[in-house]
Amino acid sequence: MNRRTLGHGLAALLTSHAARRASAQEPEILDVRKIWDAAPHNAFTDLIRHQDRWWCVFREGDAHVSPNGALRVLRSTDGKSWESTARVTSTTADLRDAKISVTPSGELMLSGAGALNPPTTIRHQSYAWFSKDGTTWSDPTPAGDPDLWLWRITWNRGIGYGFAYNTNPDRPKRFLKFYSTPDGRRYDTVIERLTPDLSPGEHALSFQPDGSVVCLLRREVEGAGALIGTARPPYTDWTWKNTGTKIGGPALLRLPDGRILGAVRLLRPRIKTSLVWIDPVAGTLTPFLDLPSGGDTSYAGLVWHENQLCMSYYSTHEGKTSIYFARVRIPLKT
Repeated sequence: MNRRTLGHGLAALLTSHAARRASAQEPEILDVRKIWDAAPHNAFTDLIRHQDRWWCVFREGDAHVSPNGALRVLRSTDGKSWESTARVTSTTADLRDAKISVTPSGELMLSGAGALNPPTTIRHQSYAWFSKDGTTWSDPTPAGDPDLWLWRITWNRGIGYGFAYNTNPDRPKRFLKFYSTPDGRRYDTVIERLTPDLSPGEHALSFQPDGSVVCLLRREVEGAGALIGTARPPYTDWTWKNTGTKIGGPALLRLPDGRILGAVRLLRPRIKTSLVWIDPVAGTLTPFLDLPSGGDTSYAGLVWHENQLCMSYYSTHEGKTSIYFARVRIPLKT
């Protein structure tokens, strides 16, 4: 081998090594698997890790909107094999937007909103159900006020917090109400009426080590960009910044390195479920990885486990609206 050949070989080896190092620093989807498609329509997920098990919850029904919506609870030890432990139903409402969390007392708490079947003077009522084993669930407890859709409860230092948005068309303007709860059963008002510009909707919260909180807020007006809000205790004074990006189904997770990761439905250039970086100082939302997805999709649950992002979401890209579980490698910054 002459010197020129040796030089070319060394250059190729160094280039290959550099490419592998660069690749190792990029987020990568490790695994995606469909875990449920039994109902005609399976959607709107959430995910937690509790007592060494995965718990995934979602709505199932005949369609995206149908009077028979129910909340399904799945359990898994390894994220590969899943079993149904419960199906929570209602004779008076389409149950929607399942969320699952663990209360300060260690109970599993399932929450969601009921779109009440007519005739009724109330359009929506949010509920919570409680369980010690994920199999036997309590009767529903009303969560918050009628016609205020309490999107999700996020726990921080023994207290749960969440925004609810107005769904009563007779009220003059769409607004938010901010609640706190010590146990998921009693709901106290933190802010009676908060009105970021242009019709607020779904939200996600991420509490920081210093006690401050970051909110990603969807808006329900054509073309309106999501808002990033920040507040410090007691969370009565909020600052909002417009990301300029329209989203659906927000979820947030603070990584061990301090960065805030989000999962959202993006609408352009096509509808998909995407992971994004959230910068609350700059007020920016930056997509960095798309999940296999399309059509009716998104509404993720996010968990950091064994140095990986684990997530649930739903999608219609394989023809039927189904539930998926994914593992994503995200290198942490040092």
